[in-house]
Formats: sequence, structure tokens, C-alpha cells
Amino acid sequence: MRRTTFAFLLGSALTTAVPAVAQEPVHAFRGGTIYPIASAPIQNGVLLVQGDKILAVGAEGSVAIPEGATIHDAAGKTIMPGLVDSHSHIGGGDGGDRSAALHPSVRILDAIDAQDDGIKRARAGGITTVNVMPGSGHLMSGQTAYLKLRNGRTIYDLLLCRDVLNEICGGIKMANGTNPRRDPPFPGTRGKAAALVRERFVTAQDYREKVRRANGDAAKMPTRDLELESLAEVLDGKRIVHHHTHRHDDILTVLRLQKEFGFRVVLHHVSEAWKVADEIAAAGVPSSIIVIDSPGGKLEAVDILMINGAALERAGADVAFHTDDGITDSRWFIRSAALGVRSGMSREKALEAMTLAGARMMDMADRVGSLERGKDADFIILSGDPLSTYTHVEQTWVEGAKVFDRSDPRDRVYAVGGYGVFRGEAVHVHDGEEEHE
Repeated sequence: MRRTTFAFLLGSALTTAVPAVAQEPVHAFRGGTIYPIASAPIQNGVLLVQGDKILAVGAEGSVAIPEGATIHDAAGKTIMPGLVDSHSHIGGGDGGDRSAALHPSVRILDAIDAQDDGIKRARAGGITTVNVMPGSGHLMSGQTAYLKLRNGRTIYDLLLCRDVLNEICGGIKMANGTNPRRDPPFPGTRGKAAALVRERFVTAQDYREKVRRANGDAAKMPTRDLELESLAEVLDGKRIVHHHTHRHDDILTVLRLQKEFGFRVVLHHVSEAWKVADEIAAAGVPSSIIVIDSPGGKLEAVDILMINGAALERAGADVAFHTDDGITDSRWFIRSAALGVRSGMSREKALEAMTLAGARMMDMADRVGSLERGKDADFIILSGDPLSTYTHVEQTWVEGAKVFDRSDPRDRVYAVGGYGVFRGEAVHVHDGEEEHE
């Protein structure tokens, strides 16, 4: 067997020999602690990767490593799935403008810069899958985009969908609370905001019924309306609503709208989730929360508490973490799990909230979020325990390709560099300190 001495991640195990497919190289990561997420941690584990998929995960001795596999020594390291950020703004995109309070036809994928440095920083933080959002200053600010942080130059290299014209490439961003309460055409009150949303969904129901009755007959089809098309997809459950909401009364408003119109929704931020955790759980609605150690700047989030994750877990609600980058820098995303545990979450649910829970909220749990045979080979190699403040992301792999290596100075700068790095200056990093040219 060919050997290389890296100290890096992942595992998946079978009890039978795993044959190598012709012309598809196999990488074996062995000796580390593997957190599959969907099952118990594995000490001295083995992760086999072939092409862009996980071939096997298991304990040393239970996984047969094929002849000719490249061996990666992960002794002393931790391997876990790539992190899933269910709410981010990397890529420099925007959303709707001030011409209206609702812009459901706007697509963030039309505004993402695939070469933005924020994407490189996210990889340095171990993020492999991300839900990129339009801004939150609208009742409906537009359609989100689900991305894989592969190496690439254009948006097409990152999108999870393959046909941007005919496929659904993300969810839809909605918001309530203080963000959309501005001068006309924006609603000035919470009650009016809910009324505008309700009216738009009623219109979309009528549009969808006309399309159904036309049954493919072009002569009977209503005039095409891009906004109503996207909302019809929401009503049909094809497009998930990702809903910015903070106060407990705003959270309950979202749950009422969800019940009335039957759409699928993920609650985002939910600063006061601890006040209505039982109601959220009873509605069967998942929450994507943010954990920040320096809150401030938004009056409706004044009662945010770090116990949100623990309260939702105890209530039986599905909970994931997100960055809302740049509220939380993507490079520090993994801290969220540690802060969640510190505030009462179980270790298992906190790590799941970084990975598999977020994948569920993007309809991607069949591909990412856990280390299992047949899933995408998205994983990270950590220097130590995932909850330790001393732990670093050493490598990030997306679909079997390494996209970040902290030992490479060109990558390391995105993990530790400051503002000058992202202005395009040449920066060399030595022992954690920057030297600018």
C-alpha cells in the first residue's frame, strides 16, 4: 500500500472486504476518532473514500482496506462530517430592493460571487454545505441557494441543483418582526405584515388552482407570474420557507401561517425559542439557531439566551446551528456546538446540530450530514476534540476532494489571517502571526 503521512480524518466501516472500483482511487483515513453522527463515535476508526462517495466507515479491523489505497494517518485526530451551515450570507449576494416588501421571485444565485473570499473562510471553518440567503429586510426577500463548497470558479460549480432554469435550487427567505417594519411600501406594524403575507399566499393558491385546471393546455394557462410560481412551489412543499423570526409572538405568527397554508418551514434565529419551545415542538417545526457570545444591536433579540438549543432539545424539537455570516464568522462556526453543550445541550445533539440536523432542514440528509456508506465524501479532520477551544480544522474535504489544508500557507491564511488578507494583499503567516508585504 502507498503511504502518506498526514494527520487527518474520517471513517466508514463494513465488516466485509470492500473491492476497489477500476480507475477510482481509494483513500483510507485510519487511526483517528470518528464521529459518524448517525451512530456512536468510533475509536481508532477507518474511513474509506472512493471518488466522491464514502465507501465504508468502521473500527480498525472491521474494514478491509483495498490494495493500492492511499493511507492517511489520522492518529490523534478527529474525523466528522463536513459542517452544514443552514443560514449564511457568504458570496456577497443581495436580495430584494425597496420597491416592494415581497420579492419571492428574486434568486440569490443571480447575485453570488463564487470567488468571494468568504467561501474560502467557510472552508477553513470546516463548512462544506451552506444555505445562502438573501437579506432579511423584507417579508419575502427571495429564493435561497443550497451550495456545496467545492473548488470552483463559478456559481455552477457550487450549486447542488444542476439545471438552474428548471430545478428548485434552494428555499425561500421570509422574515417578520422589526426588519420589514419600515415606511411604505413596507408594513408599519406586525399585524399588517402578517396580513400582506396571508394575502399573497391566497393569491398563490388561486394561481396554482388555475394551473392545475389547465392540465398542461397552454391556451388555458394563466399568464406566467414568477412570484406566484415560486409561492406555488412553497404551497406544494417543493420549496422550504426559511423564516427569520426572533420574538416569541413573531414565532407564533409564523406557526399560525404555516398551519393555515401548510407550507414547510424552518424557523431561523428564534432568539426567544426558550419561551415557546413546547409550541415549536408541538408544531413539528425545526429551528436553525445562532449562538453568539456578544449579543447586541437588535432590540427584538434582547432576550436571546444560549439555552435555546437545550430548551428545544428537551422539548423534542429538531435544532441546528447557523452562522448568519458575518454575525458569526464562518471560521468559528464549530464553537457553536461547544457553547450549546455549555448551556445544557447533550454532546450528541450539539454535534448533530452542526451537521445532520442542518442537512434535514435543506432536504439533503440522504447525501450529507453523517458519515455513512454511499453518502457524499464530505468530511473534516480536526486536531482534537470537536468541543475543545484548542481544536483547529486541519483539513476540509468535499466530495472526496481536499478543499482546505491548514498546513498549506495559501489555505492557512484564510483560517488565521486578518482584514488585509481579504483585500488581496500578500500575507505570510508564521506561528499564528501575520507578515504583510
